[in-house]
Amino acid sequence: MSSTSAFAALAPYGWDGAWSDEFAPYDSEGLLPGRVLRVDRGQCDVVTTGGVLRADTAFVTPHDPLRVVCTGDWVAVEPTGNPRYVRTYLPRRTAFVRSTSSKRSEGQILAANVDHAIIAVSLAVELDLGRIERFLALAWESGAQPVVVLTKADLVPDAATLGYLVRDVETTAPGVPVLAVSAVGGDGLDVLTAAVCGGTSVLLGQSGAGKSTLANALLGQDVMEVQATRDVDGKGRHTTTTRNLLLMPGGGVLIDTPGLRGVGLWDAGTGVGQVFSEIEELAAECRFHDCAHVAEPGCAVLAAIEAGELPVRRLESYRKLIRENQRIVAKTDARVRAELRRDWKRKGAEGRAAMEAKRGRWR
Repeated sequence: MSSTSAFAALAPYGWDGAWSDEFAPYDSEGLLPGRVLRVDRGQCDVVTTGGVLRADTAFVTPHDPLRVVCTGDWVAVEPTGNPRYVRTYLPRRTAFVRSTSSKRSEGQILAANVDHAIIAVSLAVELDLGRIERFLALAWESGAQPVVVLTKADLVPDAATLGYLVRDVETTAPGVPVLAVSAVGGDGLDVLTAAVCGGTSVLLGQSGAGKSTLANALLGQDVMEVQATRDVDGKGRHTTTTRNLLLMPGGGVLIDTPGLRGVGLWDAGTGVGQVFSEIEELAAECRFHDCAHVAEPGCAVLAAIEAGELPVRRLESYRKLIRENQRIVAKTDARVRAELRRDWKRKGAEGRAAMEAKRGRWR
């Protein structure tokens, strides 16, 4: 099929000249370009120049779970055969990855080649700012532009209260658009649609966050099943069980994902730094380059807290995510493990020296 025909068939799904160049070697082998719409049980649905086909992913099943075929991948598929096989996927521009809930220290790729990460947060329950920060860290690390959507805004009838909630999240998400949206009433949907149209968006959030309702509103039809959330805690059941890539009527595509109970970081140091950019900027002004922002003299971070310019909660959340990310990285990187051990020994020695100094003053 000519490159012009490929553009016509696949352009709505994000195909462009750069993808065409990446695919050129496989085109000469007679393979078809396509984008993965969903993956389940070792097979996937792929939209190609000849329509949607079912393909086996057995050729692309390495031991590294981050290199398996996932929703959003651009792939090279065999044009004929029963079954047909995905031969490979093209180099990913972005990848949304979290750590698995298992104890094997593995990463799990949720979506590939994403431009916007829509983080759905329900206003039906109390805001969990720490969880929002986790999602943001993963989104920034993926290379996508995050957008926080406060769903079920119709449940907050007081405009002033809604404004306070939006500002609270804006403080938690520097540099990130924060939109209050009611999928039921349509409030804020036009702004969200304009923000994400033309690219690939992944919809993320906990069960009960209103993701399926929001997805249906963005898609312009009831594609996703919607289930009621429990009044007692605002939680819902998983209405989406696989990651699905679907066309939006205004342009662009949406990847809907199952509700995420766990949001573990996976080598997200850059993302954490982006979420807490104000702390990183302050840290650059500290007297000591390795300042831990605990009790060191000349600490610009602690000075900002004392001046009321930085909430204590933000610093505590920053420390928590930094520690968690270091543990994850240390499990897979021997050099980082060694550095952490040296750091722990140094801090232990400093603590013992401080105690000895205090004892000397007491005598």
